[in-house]
Amino acid sequence: MMSAETKRVFRFDVWYHPIMAQVFADTPGFELNTVARSAPRQDILQALRASHVYQIPSARDELPAGWRADAELLAQLPQLLCVSTNGAGYDTVDLEACTRAGLLVLNQSGANAQSVAEAAIGLMIDCSRRISESDRRLRQSRGYSREHLMGSELYEKTLGLVGIGEIGTRVAGIARALGMRVVAYDPGLTVEQVRDNGAVAVDLATLLAESDVVSLHCPRLAETVNLMNTATFAQMRQGAIFINTARGGLHDEVALHQALASGHLGGAGIDVWDQEPPPLDHPLLALDTVVALYHTAGVTREARQRMGQWAAQQIIEVMAGRPGPRMVNPQVFPRFLERLQTGDHSAL
Repeated sequence: MMSAETKRVFRFDVWYHPIMAQVFADTPGFELNTVARSAPRQDILQALRASHVYQIPSARDELPAGWRADAELLAQLPQLLCVSTNGAGYDTVDLEACTRAGLLVLNQSGANAQSVAEAAIGLMIDCSRRISESDRRLRQSRGYSREHLMGSELYEKTLGLVGIGEIGTRVAGIARALGMRVVAYDPGLTVEQVRDNGAVAVDLATLLAESDVVSLHCPRLAETVNLMNTATFAQMRQGAIFINTARGGLHDEVALHQALASGHLGGAGIDVWDQEPPPLDHPLLALDTVVALYHTAGVTREARQRMGQWAAQQIIEVMAGRPGPRMVNPQVFPRFLERLQTGDHSAL
């Protein structure tokens, strides 16, 4: 029976809050194996083959090439039962391949929601009040007036949220406290659910046309890649602000540069990139109207602690045969439970 075996959890040596290791150390029957990303491929594969759980980075550029949880890798890991992501995103996981293989996928949705929401609002304020731009100019030159850096208030402006899940709902609450009108486009929710989350439901075209600020809070899926492109940026209001704290690839970086450089958009706050970190000569980094972060919207002490603790606790729950609170593919749980209880670890 699996329940009598040591449950082995594999993770790479990306930064984790120490609480994750502590939770596993305090729980009998669990072994956490942290492997260097620089280790020889065969050593990494050997450690993964001996593991029941793959604790995988959510950020694509933190994961070494070849270790994405896809069909090719899973075929080499017949003992694997579960893939758990560090954060809410699962860009590094082929969800369909895991589901076909009977592997349960977990995430930590909500662990960094408050942190990301605060960062998104911070970027909106920064862009609208030109705070970073003013700071840079004050450090570099003289001979300009304060009016050269005149910004705008967010009060009584319209915020358009593309996606209003855990993070978007928190952004909506803070925005309303600032006196903003909030609209949202989320095809996965009903009009009533969007309203309950704090916004007026609209279609994407209406959101782009009416919003003074457009902020993305949706996952990276086939239908959302390059959602914001030349055509959709053109539908935004003249002088509007664009914010992306969700995922790289949701906006076309070339199209965004063109919309900003032409003066059509008034500013952008970008936390996520096609390549992270972006190269130093990235065109967007040369624009004064861009406030740039290095995928740090969710990187706070509080969020990192929650992510580490939640991940460990959820793994312990499911490996004890109990449903986890954040199962991405819950339909797999019966098959996962069968393999867990019978010791049949043949996923494919």
